[in-house]
Amino acid sequence: MVNLFWFLSWMSYLHVLGFDLKTAPLFLTLCCCILSEIPMNWFINGGFMEKRAGFLGYREKIWLKLWEIPANRSKLHHYYQYIWSKMFPRKWWKNLLIAWVIGWVVASSWLFWYMSSQTTERRKETLAGMCDERARMLQDQFNVSMNHVQALSILISTFHHGKNPSSIDQATFARYTERTVFERPLTSGVAYAVRVLHSEREQFEKQQGWTIKRMDTMEQTQVQEDDYAPETQDPSPAQEEYAPVIFAQETISHVISIDMLSGKEDRENVLRARASGKGVLTAPFRLLKSNRLGVILTFAVYKSELPSNATPMERIQATDGYLGGVFDVESLVEKLLHQLASKQSIIVNVYDTTNLSQSISMYGPDEEGDDTMYHISTLNFGDPIRKHEMHCRFKQKLPWPWLAITTSIGVLVIALLLGHIFHATINRIAKVEDDFHKMMELKKRAEAADVAKSQFLATVSHEIRTPMNGVLGMLQMLMDTDLDITQQDYVSTAQASGKALVSLINEVLDQAKIESGKLELEAVRFDLRAILDDVLSLFSGKSQDKGIELAVYISDRVPEILIGDPGRFRQIITNLMGNSIKFTEKGHIFVTVHLVEEVINSIEVETDFSSKNTLSGLPVPDRCRSWENFDKFSQEGHMCPQTFLSTSSGLINLIVSVEDTGVGIPLEAQSRVFTPFMQVGPSIARIHGGTGIGLSISKCLVGMMNGEIGFVSEPQIGSTFSFTAVFTNVRSNSTEYKNQQNNQSKSLSSEFHGMTAVVVDPRPVRAKVTRYHLQRLGIQVEITSDLNEDFASTASGTAVINMVLVEKEVWDSDMGFSNLFVHKLRKIDQVDLPKLFLLANSISSTKTRSAKSVQYTPIIISKPLRASMLAASLQRAMGVGNTVNCHDRGLPVLSLCNLLKGKRILVVDDNNVNLRVAAGALKKYGADVECAASGNKAIEMLRPPHTFDACFMDIQMPEMDGFEATRRIREMEHDINSHIRHGEVSAEANGNIMNWHVPIFAMTADVIQATRVECKRCGMDGYVSKPFEGEQLYREVARFFKSTQSHIQ
Repeated sequence: MVNLFWFLSWMSYLHVLGFDLKTAPLFLTLCCCILSEIPMNWFINGGFMEKRAGFLGYREKIWLKLWEIPANRSKLHHYYQYIWSKMFPRKWWKNLLIAWVIGWVVASSWLFWYMSSQTTERRKETLAGMCDERARMLQDQFNVSMNHVQALSILISTFHHGKNPSSIDQATFARYTERTVFERPLTSGVAYAVRVLHSEREQFEKQQGWTIKRMDTMEQTQVQEDDYAPETQDPSPAQEEYAPVIFAQETISHVISIDMLSGKEDRENVLRARASGKGVLTAPFRLLKSNRLGVILTFAVYKSELPSNATPMERIQATDGYLGGVFDVESLVEKLLHQLASKQSIIVNVYDTTNLSQSISMYGPDEEGDDTMYHISTLNFGDPIRKHEMHCRFKQKLPWPWLAITTSIGVLVIALLLGHIFHATINRIAKVEDDFHKMMELKKRAEAADVAKSQFLATVSHEIRTPMNGVLGMLQMLMDTDLDITQQDYVSTAQASGKALVSLINEVLDQAKIESGKLELEAVRFDLRAILDDVLSLFSGKSQDKGIELAVYISDRVPEILIGDPGRFRQIITNLMGNSIKFTEKGHIFVTVHLVEEVINSIEVETDFSSKNTLSGLPVPDRCRSWENFDKFSQEGHMCPQTFLSTSSGLINLIVSVEDTGVGIPLEAQSRVFTPFMQVGPSIARIHGGTGIGLSISKCLVGMMNGEIGFVSEPQIGSTFSFTAVFTNVRSNSTEYKNQQNNQSKSLSSEFHGMTAVVVDPRPVRAKVTRYHLQRLGIQVEITSDLNEDFASTASGTAVINMVLVEKEVWDSDMGFSNLFVHKLRKIDQVDLPKLFLLANSISSTKTRSAKSVQYTPIIISKPLRASMLAASLQRAMGVGNTVNCHDRGLPVLSLCNLLKGKRILVVDDNNVNLRVAAGALKKYGADVECAASGNKAIEMLRPPHTFDACFMDIQMPEMDGFEATRRIREMEHDINSHIRHGEVSAEANGNIMNWHVPIFAMTADVIQATRVECKRCGMDGYVSKPFEGEQLYREVARFFKSTQSHIQ
């Protein structure tokens, strides 16, 4: 197709440059017509318009402008396929293709005929021009010679007959005619014959000295030039008059004494010339001596007194003689053709056509030429009686019309190619249509399989989690009874095993949802620091048992409240920290959270990874290598600021690192770390257990949060996993959450605001973590690295030290320094002596052998540090605030008791065990619980007016599921509310409630996202998955009761 378009362009250029190719416009039109038949989507998708438009001429650019199409090429492609399939059903495709081929065969044949005829016409025109040119030149030169012969006749009449004695003799005439031969280029000689009567013959012959010879014998016997002798000729027979030649040009002097009236042709011409007074030509004849074809032009010489309007008789009587010019036609035409450069290209023949039946050839070779084409030009030599013609033909026959042949064949080939393209396109369309139908069928099957898979996941989730809900619920209820130590150990072990099984089920279901694309993220407000405190609480027991440091540090620039999916973020942190706990036997696990901008600008990020600058003092891999392969990082390992949005845009880019000093990952296993169900080796699975899908799920979740995850690991040194995540920042003008944030900070820091603490720790990183947690409580912190150092605050007298926190390993390292430190504390001049706290990693290290006194008994605070736990410990030791507060992120028993005490709650479930578990859990928090075993019974019990404050509804139940039951309950409430608003029913008859809306919480083991969406769609207010715990129950109930408390009262 590109070659076709270049051919179009070249034909246009040839036409513009002025080449005499009349076919160029035809080809331009033809090619444009051909191109117009091509589907435009194929032409555009080939990219030709963009690549070649700059090289095309003005005309072709106009065509390109006419073929501009919309930018959506895919839609156009399907549009043309649709049009083709609609215009040409499959049964017509073959007939249309045959018609196309036949049509273009006819068109190419016509094109061949047209171009061949054009070539022939041009050849004929060329031949006619060349022939007419030669005829015109021959005729013009003959007329010139004829005029000079006539002038010579006047000369003889004047100087020979008009003078007595004559001024002209043979010598004079010969010399004169020889010198003026240039004026008669076509004559081979000139002769003058005088008129002699019979009575004057004898005297004339005596006067001339020779006898008058006859000519007819010479005509009968062709005499060659070498054999001719005038004296051997016979005398002219007696007749009325004679016309013997007396003067002749030297070239034809042999005709002197010849009687011109004795020859048949000459006699007729002489008599006709003197009667007409014009030049007369003879028929072609063989000239004497030369034996070549020639003609004689004869003029009569009259007496000078002859009037111009004389009659023929008067002309005959006034005749004195006859002047003849001999024309050697063959020589004359040869000379003429030699003057033309192209004489060799055509063959010229000259004919005397006076007698049409017997034309006489005057000149012309008998060569074979192109007999199929010739041209005839008429010659006018001044004699109206004699007719002459010039016949011309080309020497070479007409060559093969290669241009017509190649063009017609080329057009036919292009048409056949287009037919092939058309055929291939039609077949392709047919195949695409068939594939489309197959694809739609497969799509329906895939959708059905996807629905079946989702239903299977929901069913499996429900069927597995439902009995687990009963098991864990009953175990929890059993733990609330009086058990001895052995029984409590057994129950705790069983409960932990059940929770591990639920966690495993959740991971498998998450992996299945990720593979099916069903996993979706929430967008809710959450406290990042509270989530990390929760995760620390989850792993605090294991870290204390192993005696390893477990700490979290969050930059002050990270906002308190973010918008995102807190559950999935907690899942990522839990997976990473769980692996670190599993593979770390000594040292530390350190979680840091920074803004991306901080890492870019190296603000507050430790870059010295020596043993003195880590949490535990053990070496760790360079954490920068864990993010060096991120797409948003440059090749040098530093982050590119322009690739991240600033906090002012509403998006928060966090980078989280989990650093440990565990066994590390072998180099050969690092490439498959994020592969599902793959572990480092079989020994790892035997020693540490696990399914190998935690990191795979974490990577998918990080990707859904528009982030990346990477790691660096060195065997026997440790590993560092880092990931980025994008959250939405809560606007500072959000009044509700600004107040909520202020209230939360006040609840933790109001008792400690203005206090000062001294932290004694030789490790800067660990001291920074301790300062971070103390500052969250509003406490000012001073850090020293040695027990022997003086306190800057007391030395300057600017502040009162309220507490001193010393690392346990520093305290136990040298008891002498410890006693000196206690003595130093006693000397501090302030009303209340500072409290002394020791920060310990493990449970075994909480027993200290340090010096004790009445005033100074060190208080042990177990790590990992968390704001709620640290606040509770400080409150108990310092006697400030409410020592029974429950700010710990564990089970909010007191808060739930305050919320649910006296509340009447309906629990709906078809499983008796689940009813007992749910009822027992709610009754433990002071709620008045009633149960219903079906959706129909729940509808009857919740028909207004009723006294229930909330309802926990199972989703999957026989006869009527929870969705349908909820929809019917909402319809009943809508009808009652409508009647109350329109006054049809009084509010007093309905418990003085103007707007009935009982909170309904979904209670199901199904954790599929589509189930949560359906819960909201049918009118449910919350969602509690089985098995549920107190914290989850508190979160749902507190949110709803807090917002609807005024409506219920």
